[in-house]
Amino acid sequence: MSKAEFIALSACTMMLTALGIDIMLPVFGEIRQHFHLPANSTATANIVVFFFLGQVAQVIFGALSDRFGRLAILRVGFPLYILGGIAAAYAPSMATLFAARFVAGIGASAVFMTTIAGVRDRYVGDQMAHMMSLIFTIFLSTPVFAPFLGLAIMQVSSWRMVMLTPPLFAVIAFAWSLRLNESLPREKRQPLNFPHFAASVSQIFRNRIFLRYTAITTMLFTGLSSWVSSSAHIVSDIYHRPKLFAWVFGAIGLWMAICTLTNSRLASRFGSKPTLRWLLVAYTIVASLLLLWTLAFGSPPQLYIFVISVGLLLGINLAVEPNSSALAMEPMGNTAGLASSLYGTSFFFVGAGLGAIISSLLSEDVLPIVVAFFAIGLVTTLIANGDTGLRKETQ
Repeated sequence: MSKAEFIALSACTMMLTALGIDIMLPVFGEIRQHFHLPANSTATANIVVFFFLGQVAQVIFGALSDRFGRLAILRVGFPLYILGGIAAAYAPSMATLFAARFVAGIGASAVFMTTIAGVRDRYVGDQMAHMMSLIFTIFLSTPVFAPFLGLAIMQVSSWRMVMLTPPLFAVIAFAWSLRLNESLPREKRQPLNFPHFAASVSQIFRNRIFLRYTAITTMLFTGLSSWVSSSAHIVSDIYHRPKLFAWVFGAIGLWMAICTLTNSRLASRFGSKPTLRWLLVAYTIVASLLLLWTLAFGSPPQLYIFVISVGLLLGINLAVEPNSSALAMEPMGNTAGLASSLYGTSFFFVGAGLGAIISSLLSEDVLPIVVAFFAIGLVTTLIANGDTGLRKETQ
């Protein structure tokens, strides 16, 4: 497989996670009506939350992938994603829908972590950051077109067909992935037993580099997940501009893709670590200005002020992620599968959980998410610069 095809396939497999969320955001209103929920109910946000919570299975898949290889786990993840997506589309109740979404999230976790581990098997350091930026640029096209695709499908069909679209796309990606070669040679595979698993986990969690950059990604994903799960409610119910939602979400997604592509150049020229630090400083400045404006002129701020600020923050967020993932994974070596699973579980599971708490506070106001963005910027900047007084990071 050529480098270009590998980038495209990796982007499409990671795209399953985004597509499983973004395409259905415009139909939350129809889902509320179908299940007889109040118009102002935030229960539909759990459709996103339960999908993210399924990422906890990455810990299991990571250990299994270090033992049996990446392809075996990849080929387990696809069927789980497909079956979970189909079950969610025909769920008779919200509880069943949430359970099916959790299963789909488990499948997405297997696909996502094997993709990152596969990139780490092939690349390292700044080169990995460059590759992840290119992959994320394609991957981030999803928030641009997915809401419009969901609206277009609604014009000719129902919300069920919208929910069936991600598993149909997964069938195509699954068939394409059969061309992928195994990236973990048999001689580098790890034994599968509890003592070795415990020792590997202990080794990973003693690595300050891994912990530092995993924490940064987790905090940033908290802000991203709170926006994704509550964006429809914010634009449609708080700002009362439902017709603008797809345009707002798509424009921010396009900006995120541009920022990620720009990061591939910055990381190649200046290095992953300096680029990450300056991006986080910029994030904190933008978040501080948004908070000051909101406190000074009242909440919610004007729609254009809020959307521009959130767009800038999320663009910086997705520019940081390829750097933080490359830096976290760089010292992992033969435990890349388990490390990528712990990395993914942290920022998906913990980040989504914290994001859900923030989303639950956004019933009539955007101040909670504005404060959250500021706190995230401040904390991540402090973490990233926590080693400036040291001569050298140690594992």
